[in-house]
Amino acid sequence: MSFKAPRSWVVVNVLLGTMTVSLNNSSLNPALPAFMEAFAIGPLMATWIVAAFMTSMGMTMPLTSFLSQRLGRRRLYLWGVALFIGGSLLGALADSIALVIAARVVQGIASGLMIPLSLAIIFSVYAKDERGRVTGLWGAAVMLAPAVGPLCGSLLLEWFSWRSLFLMNVPIGAVALLMGLAVLPAAEPAERKPFDLAGYLLIATGIGLLMIAISRLHHAAGLVDPMNLGMLLVALLCLVAFVRLELRREAPLLNLRIFALRGYRLSVIIAVVQSVGMFECLVLLPLLVQTVLGYSAIWTGLALLCTAVFASLFGRMGGSALDRHGPRLVVSIGLLLTGLSTLALGLLRADAAIGLVFVLMMLRGAGLGLSYMPVTTAGLNALPEPMVTQGAAMNNISRRLVSSLAIVTASLWLEFRLVDGGVQAQANMSGAISEVFVVTGLLILLALPCAWRFPLSDETAEAVPGALEHR
Repeated sequence: MSFKAPRSWVVVNVLLGTMTVSLNNSSLNPALPAFMEAFAIGPLMATWIVAAFMTSMGMTMPLTSFLSQRLGRRRLYLWGVALFIGGSLLGALADSIALVIAARVVQGIASGLMIPLSLAIIFSVYAKDERGRVTGLWGAAVMLAPAVGPLCGSLLLEWFSWRSLFLMNVPIGAVALLMGLAVLPAAEPAERKPFDLAGYLLIATGIGLLMIAISRLHHAAGLVDPMNLGMLLVALLCLVAFVRLELRREAPLLNLRIFALRGYRLSVIIAVVQSVGMFECLVLLPLLVQTVLGYSAIWTGLALLCTAVFASLFGRMGGSALDRHGPRLVVSIGLLLTGLSTLALGLLRADAAIGLVFVLMMLRGAGLGLSYMPVTTAGLNALPEPMVTQGAAMNNISRRLVSSLAIVTASLWLEFRLVDGGVQAQANMSGAISEVFVVTGLLILLALPCAWRFPLSDETAEAVPGALEHR
């Protein structure tokens, strides 16, 4: 490696960029009422402040590998940081909800470029047997940001206006951009393969329609809306057609053959399952703490902070254990802790003490720290170096799509169980929350065999003849 800056500076630079994205997205959640008041809009329009970001990010991620081959990882990442700063400035200066949503689209595009590239850049300066420790630090920061973000957002709204939520990204982004120009390793673009336009149109349409339909499906009435059903059907057809097309292409946009590598395939399954648990807990925990147990919202925030802090602490331990002992044991322990603690949350009685919730959330955090980032690192280690960006992008796309579907399913189940209302409403709510926690805990435990079957040594492309013959 010919680059002179210390490798740790590369990690710091990547962390600045990815933490800015994570903090910004989570800090905007408590601000939706402020946007509704500022622009005199309803809840449906306000949800587009979040949905526009998620949709544009999901539609951009499939392009990351192709663009990084054309432009180089360093240049593309820095363009992503600059674009995120531009989107933040546009949001801060917006005088209409249309401009706010446009700013969120720009931020989503930038995030779709930056997030898959961040791990690929770290991997380019660290050997395989060192990556666990470093990505443990990266994962710790990324897990802590969503828990701290709502608190930061609430404080900024208390002291300033909603514009400060966009402005806070500008100085951090500027530091990340200037530092990146100095410390990020220069990488020569790979071979210039042709752009798979048909493949991109299919996956972008599929992801875009699916995310839009999901954002409209948080109530049971949405299931019978012809527009929602039509979007879901077209999205499914586009995604199926994309898979069929990519498997026939000599130069596909996303090389789906990497799923033939057992280590990568199992890592994605485990990461998806853990993501479902993380995002569903964000929805269910406030209902459990405030509706069932009767505590105030501040206790929900503290419980989520417990998870984030323990995930950060144990993420470093999990990464170091991955480097020393491989993924099987550490990921198995992590899944076991996460699954059992999630099951226990579903078995809590209505008179349970808040301290018990805190303990269970700490165990969940420890389990996430030991399994989530280590298994992602192990899966990407199984790929040939030129495929890491694609692998990171497909891991992210899979996690976000399945998690979104899981949240909608859980929300619809809660609404279905509350359909009777009346005096039974409280009991029905408590029962529905318990059921979703229990099912989620069982799902996590069912992923344990994937950890046990993880390859003991690095699995390479040569181990699966023909699996990656078209790169």
